[in-house]
Amino acid sequence: MPEYTMTTKYLSLQHAMSQGTGKVSVRGWVHRERGSNKLKFIVLRDASSTIQCVFERQNFEKSWEEIDHLQIETSLELTGEIKKDARAPTGYEIAVQSYQLIGPSENYPLTKDQSIEFLADNRHLWLRSRKMTAILKIRSTIFAAIDDYFTKEGFYEYHSPIFQAVQCEGGSELFSVDYFGKKDVFLSQSWQLYAEPAIFALEKIYTIAPSFRAEKSKTSRHLTEYWHAEMEMAWSTFEDIMDHGEQLIKHVVKKVLETNAEELKLLERDVKKLEPVVKKPFVRMTYTEALKILKDKCKMKVEWGKDLRTIEEEKLTHLYDVPIICTRYPKKVKAFYMMEDPKNSEVVLGCDFLAPEGNGEIIGGSQREHDLEKIKNRLREQGEDPAQYGFYLDTRRYGSVPHGGFGLGVERLVKWICGLESIKDAIAFPRTMERYKP
Repeated sequence: MPEYTMTTKYLSLQHAMSQGTGKVSVRGWVHRERGSNKLKFIVLRDASSTIQCVFERQNFEKSWEEIDHLQIETSLELTGEIKKDARAPTGYEIAVQSYQLIGPSENYPLTKDQSIEFLADNRHLWLRSRKMTAILKIRSTIFAAIDDYFTKEGFYEYHSPIFQAVQCEGGSELFSVDYFGKKDVFLSQSWQLYAEPAIFALEKIYTIAPSFRAEKSKTSRHLTEYWHAEMEMAWSTFEDIMDHGEQLIKHVVKKVLETNAEELKLLERDVKKLEPVVKKPFVRMTYTEALKILKDKCKMKVEWGKDLRTIEEEKLTHLYDVPIICTRYPKKVKAFYMMEDPKNSEVVLGCDFLAPEGNGEIIGGSQREHDLEKIKNRLREQGEDPAQYGFYLDTRRYGSVPHGGFGLGVERLVKWICGLESIKDAIAFPRTMERYKP
């Protein structure tokens, strides 16, 4: 075997297959292996694809024992002749001429038909699976598409603190932190209260950052740590907020369909269920209209004033092939910062985007209340001391303007687009009530 050298030009497996013929050098990990006394078949994988590689014993007599014992996840570099072969898993095959064993692997613990719990305990290895690789590639496309959309729309990227001293979404969902002996510090639930001050400087801002919710929930839709794509803009109308949410989702789904056809195929995702999202306008309805639809079409009676539960959101979403934008929820079930509807003080100019196929809420947004006294009153009604929100209230004292924004749960978007059963597979290392490692 040749000495290991950094001067060799290695192609990704996908690029090697694009070349189609001739001599290539590639590297990766053993994905599958089988053989006989004369031939060894290795399916090599890298980040781009897999390819079958064939070792003939007559060319490797001195090293055959090592080749014959190559196991799954051994890392290799090899050089050989590539050619088309319809019998090979991806239609190409490399006849190996030389190789270098880089990192041995023995008794790899992951095999077929292992329990979900075992795979979760070995998440650091399960990431190498073809399924997780496909999901993570789509996730990467989604993050890039979110950045692309907001940049093209003239938004500035802006970052707020993870350690925060005020709550945004409810005290029962806060993770408290011992901050040098101070107890009234929490991990961020949202950037919003620290984002609103910045719109008076930058006007249109966005972020993609971690958020933390101490929800005691074990559903397939909840994580305690997730990535939050959020936007805030000055001079907005409520319609602006809804329009941006709709156009953002359309842009993301379009990018995934264009970029990740192979990954969606590997995940057995029916892309026909995603295509209407790009082509058709989203369904818009009020909370009150949603209750009537639930009663008439789903035989579900919901008392006006109750927030929609997961089961009710799921029933609604099965009625449409595009997301629903549900608006004007009762004021008493929504956050203090949401603006009252000027035409009906019992509801707010807030919206939830509900994804099809039973996926439920993926975006929550609103026009923000910019009247100082109304915000103070709402805080008191919710048991909060306005004095604790002094910096936030200053934004209403000095040149307040109409403004609004939304937050998108990126993992919920990944789950829906990929057609996953659980949100836990939408992120590399999921954090839930019951799992904080590996």
